[in-house]
Amino acid sequence: MQRQVNSEEFEVTEINKKIKEVSIDGGKVRIRSGQKGVSCYFRDYKAARVNSHYYGAFFQDNISLTDCINSQDSEKIITCIGDGHEGIWNLFKEISVESKRREILDWYHLVENLYKVGGSLKRLSKAKNMLWVGKTEEASKLFVGLKGKNAANFPAYLEKHKQRIVNYKLLQEKGLCSIGSGAVESAIKQISARIKISGAQWNAENVNQILQLRCWYLNEQLAS
Repeated sequence: MQRQVNSEEFEVTEINKKIKEVSIDGGKVRIRSGQKGVSCYFRDYKAARVNSHYYGAFFQDNISLTDCINSQDSEKIITCIGDGHEGIWNLFKEISVESKRREILDWYHLVENLYKVGGSLKRLSKAKNMLWVGKTEEASKLFVGLKGKNAANFPAYLEKHKQRIVNYKLLQEKGLCSIGSGAVESAIKQISARIKISGAQWNAENVNQILQLRCWYLNEQLAS
């Protein structure tokens, strides 16, 4: 397999529809150290899901990832969906221009962080209902004065992402776009099914090739 990967260039997928939605997430790959007696180590790669099923992944090459997306035709508004990781939103900043991006914080990650606060279930339920319709400031007030690290951090988390916390209820009812990045997380798992097989280690210079090969498979671009 390694010889086949090295002998063929797998070009990045060309998307035949205008880009309207992008989600990005990160995965890890085990790298061979190349030094006798030195253990392997893990490094990050980033993968993107574009529209309904196109995938692309790059190993420590964020510029190629964003360039790949920017090279495609896009709708007037591109919806960018991600979790709270700062690195993901730094990548989104390089996609298109700010006026064309609709940035959405993944609803399910938002709720996950909400329930980390703990305490009164009634308070948590009330906050969840407020956030579902984008009422960030009202939800934040429910946690003022509470003790505990998570309770103190959550209002700051809401403040940081307030422009990305939208009216999820409306978006879902209108069917305008997704409200979660679960599909790209699923893509990471599907990519990992190949690159993280038992005992697998990769030379750093070969990782992008195996990622592209896996993406071609997921995009149904490999010849039968």
